[in-house]
Amino acid sequence: MKKFVSAVTLFAFIFSCVCFNSYASEEYPFKAEDGHVRDPYVLVHDGKYYLYGTCLSNGNGYGCVVSENLEDWSFPVQVYTPAEGSDEIADFWAPECHYYGGNFYLFATYRSQASGKRGTAIYKSSSPLGPFVMISDGHVTPKEIDCIDGTLYIDRQGQPWMVYVNEWTSSPDEVGEMAAAKLSDDLSRFISEPIVLFRAKNHLWTTGRVTDGPCLYRTENGRLIMLWSNFSKSGGYAVGLAVSDNGEIYGNWIHYPEAFYERGSSFKYDGGHPMLFYTLDGKLMMSIHSPNGETDGVIETARFLAVNDTGDMLEIEGKYTFGDIFYRMFFEVYYTLIKFWYKIF
Repeated sequence: MKKFVSAVTLFAFIFSCVCFNSYASEEYPFKAEDGHVRDPYVLVHDGKYYLYGTCLSNGNGYGCVVSENLEDWSFPVQVYTPAEGSDEIADFWAPECHYYGGNFYLFATYRSQASGKRGTAIYKSSSPLGPFVMISDGHVTPKEIDCIDGTLYIDRQGQPWMVYVNEWTSSPDEVGEMAAAKLSDDLSRFISEPIVLFRAKNHLWTTGRVTDGPCLYRTENGRLIMLWSNFSKSGGYAVGLAVSDNGEIYGNWIHYPEAFYERGSSFKYDGGHPMLFYTLDGKLMMSIHSPNGETDGVIETARFLAVNDTGDMLEIEGKYTFGDIFYRMFFEVYYTLIKFWYKIF
């Protein structure tokens, strides 16, 4: 779920930058916990971390901050600003930057003035800091419905896909869907009809209706995992985990019975919109925004959690609940039974 940046927040952002510019000489003057950001996405490139996210732009468009250690961050850099009179008018959400084929591609959501719908467009640059230029014909996702949070996935045959959200706001029963379509080699358009991977409902860990923030990851033993966000039964924004039964994007997605991340005994605040990246020293990390709204005076900001790849599954370091330990022990049986169920029915 997304929030608009209020005029007060925008003024505070500009004022803080002006104040820091007046006396700070450090290249990385901000701490991670100081920055207001949602939907954080980390690109690791050339010895630095580039963090893109909602709320980092100084107006319409998309912004980025840079770090060498995930703790100290630069001033925000505007990587894309729509031209005057552009169809891009609002809801500049969830920018992701992917390095592909020697260039940088920004997958990002905006609301169209012409259609009134949200969708994901694709932008290209030779630098992670832009300037980016739109290469898709507006929204690459279906233009007649609200679609958000597009991400890039490359399958085992080298085919690029976009995995994205059919937002609940355009669904007759107000239940969101996770969808995917093949992309052209230049990433500018769909070359296949979209397919629905799964819907937000009927999963043990959630009663919510949203399908936010897909992130695809292949484990060391070859399983294809998706992290995504919805609201958990225990309350609050959370991260779920699903496994493809055939290791392909178009497989049946079997959902882990418990939330991968949620507010509770292991974590004080809720949070979500996950993505995975490797640190400069090779450690697997998950990035989320947490909390999902200001809580106890704490604003939404990027949080980084260490994750272990066990070969067939992912585990958050330090997360130990009874349910988690139980499902770690018996997930293989559960996974096999659900696969068998899909084959029969």
